[in-house]
Amino acid sequence: MSDGDYCSGRDDAIGPPPADGPPYADCVLCQEPTEYPESYKGITLCPRCEWQEAQRTACSG
Repeated sequence: MSDGDYCSGRDDAIGPPPADGPPYADCVLCQEPTEYPESYKGITLCPRCEWQEAQRTACSG
């Protein structure tokens, strides 16, 4: 495995589909509205919490 393979982004990661309109699901961390439909089952994060989670889990090489 090369260094590029280890730290490459996950192209296969699929999140919930964006909602066409309200009602929106609440973020599981901060309870702010997300861009995802309320009917989506699973963990939903607002854009700010998604960004913070990505920073926490990014490769630090």
